[in-house]
Amino acid sequence: MSTKMIHTCYRVQDLEKSVEFYTEILGMKEVRRLDYPDFKFTLVYLAFEEGGYELELTYNYSAEKYDLGNGYGHIAIGVDDLNAVHEEYKGKNCDITDIKGLSDGAATYFFIMDPDGYKIEVVQN
Repeated sequence: MSTKMIHTCYRVQDLEKSVEFYTEILGMKEVRRLDYPDFKFTLVYLAFEEGGYELELTYNYSAEKYDLGNGYGHIAIGVDDLNAVHEEYKGKNCDITDIKGLSDGAATYFFIMDPDGYKIEVVQN
């Protein structure tokens, strides 16, 4: 028996703005889009690679602003050249932190925020 993580779901306020962020800024690809007008929601699945872990964006047609709560932390992506990616994202006028590192040198990273305020940690591979 095989078990694996398949996706994470985010509820978003502006679907097209969110899709643009994840595809144009982070470089993900839209894998599929499922629209359920009778149930008043649309799902968009994004991934870096075909068959890889996916991010599901859920757009509920009549939803009010979502409260992210204080239990949510972030999702993380790994990159080969953290400094180059940081400069690239800064050039796209994103909400982004400076590059930071843990005191023991275990990780170097920065955070970028999506249009709904979800944090994405970008970590040096």
